[in-house]
Amino acid sequence: MKKIVVGIACILLYVQNSTAQQDAQYTQYMYNTIAINPAYAGSRGVLSIAALHRSQWIGLDGAPTTQTLNLNTPIARRIGLGLSVVHDEIGNGTNQDTYIDAAFSYTIPTGELGKLSFGLKAGGHFLNIDFSKLANYRQESTPSGYNDIEKKFSPNFGAGAYYHTDTFYAGLSVPNFLETEHFDNSGGVNSSFVAVERMNWYLITGYVFEINHDLKFKPAALIKAVKGAPLQADLSANFLLRDKFSFGAAYRWDAAVSALFGFQISDQLMLGLAYDKETTDLGNTSFNDGSFEVFLRYELRSRYKKVITPRFF
Repeated sequence: MKKIVVGIACILLYVQNSTAQQDAQYTQYMYNTIAINPAYAGSRGVLSIAALHRSQWIGLDGAPTTQTLNLNTPIARRIGLGLSVVHDEIGNGTNQDTYIDAAFSYTIPTGELGKLSFGLKAGGHFLNIDFSKLANYRQESTPSGYNDIEKKFSPNFGAGAYYHTDTFYAGLSVPNFLETEHFDNSGGVNSSFVAVERMNWYLITGYVFEINHDLKFKPAALIKAVKGAPLQADLSANFLLRDKFSFGAAYRWDAAVSALFGFQISDQLMLGLAYDKETTDLGNTSFNDGSFEVFLRYELRSRYKKVITPRFF
């Protein structure tokens, strides 16, 4: 019975991807901004290298997993460069998406404290679909009328704007402008789309309140919109204690509640953890133990910004 339920869940996920594919989601989005907004490149003033792993719906066989690796750095006082790699997988390899993008940003000072950056990104998407693995879940042969897709490449480009001071930030971006349609190439009556990449809009913002010398508070929000899917809103509230420990909670609208924890191990190295508990019907199933993220960032100092402050973004 469990295998049947899992198979149905995987098929539903598959159908959702075919009608309105959304980009991968992150609970620790405030530390992974370069993956969604190219204008963020170089904004921290240092070479920043970050990796994130997300396991969604732990306990559900074939549930989504996501890995990201990105780096960004200033190369001049107004110019930043970045590189982002995102790998998303559903169904133990049934559907694999890999995005590789390079980012460029140009920053304009808007006053004594504010900076406004404009960014462009270019890269592409590798799509891999293996229907035989989906058939294993259903305990059937490979569905007729469908052909596998092996590392099909689709170019894309995106843009964004990002404004920040030492205590406030806001960004608007579209990581991918092109809406690519992937076919099963069967050529028969059953020929249909197996994946459609949609244009995702992101709005991100946050503010840092200094409660006292040792404690800071930062509310933040990420809103994502894509045609064919409900509006997604992530709201979070974090505290930073003595510039070392961060802790807080988050809420994904009509989807999940989350706990977040971070530790600034040194001036260069930071570790972040997050746990999500679904508030949907799926979250009440016995084989779903929530979602888990681990984040690691390493940074090098530079002459453009001697001190990283605040460490929230």
